[in-house]
Amino acid sequence: MPSDWIVPDWPAPPGVRALCTTRAGGVSAAPWQGCNLGEYVGDAPAAVAANRRLLHAALQAPSAPVRPVFLRQVHGCRVAELHAALPDGLQADASTSTEAGLACTVMAADCLPVLLCNRAGTRVAAAHAGWRGLAAGVLEAVLQPFRAQTVDGQAQPAPENEVIAWLGPCIGPRAFEVGAEVRAAFCAVDADAARHFVPTGQPGKFLADLAGLARQRLRRAGVQSLHGNDASPRWCTVSNPSRFFSHRRDAVSLGSSGRMAACVWLQP
Repeated sequence: MPSDWIVPDWPAPPGVRALCTTRAGGVSAAPWQGCNLGEYVGDAPAAVAANRRLLHAALQAPSAPVRPVFLRQVHGCRVAELHAALPDGLQADASTSTEAGLACTVMAADCLPVLLCNRAGTRVAAAHAGWRGLAAGVLEAVLQPFRAQTVDGQAQPAPENEVIAWLGPCIGPRAFEVGAEVRAAFCAVDADAARHFVPTGQPGKFLADLAGLARQRLRRAGVQSLHGNDASPRWCTVSNPSRFFSHRRDAVSLGSSGRMAACVWLQP
């Protein structure tokens, strides 16, 4: 595994593993230079396949294989329940699993990857949270499978503090300029979301804190154990071109950008 890849620092229970790639490693040529894992960004298919093999190798356990399950992300809030027979390419923006050896995987290049697990170490999940999916409720949707547990054969709600979340790199609050419609979409759900939007001085334009909005939505949903991206510059995909892919930074000047992956799984 390339040393630059991120192993989340979070209090996950034994048996839960997680990983977030950067652009380090891999064989893609510019403008996808490094470890591009996205199939639909114009990169050579052979390069993407080689990069995915690198990711697959990094996930392997000594006792059994681990398979990253890739989704076809559409900035929505559908959640896929993973099982061994499920192929890659299902249209969804989040996945969850209780089966060991299946890595819930989301890709991003400015959008926010969110990894989750429960304290019992029996369920994991990953969500792709761009502003559209976040506003539509992708985090609330991916939390639903955690909210019910079976005790003595009876379904019961899980405690609100059951879930632990880790937020990966995304576009930072100094780089994410949005229109008034984005601010309105969040404030319609929670008026306090307004504190995550700073006027730029241009009419109808704001700088948005995507990670801050996600933390607010998670806390509102009862998740208090939040780790990872704190909206500081080191987490910003736009501001760290040597480490992170960024669609907003690269697509205009270079024509395209690669994709990173965030994975979480139950160790076999």
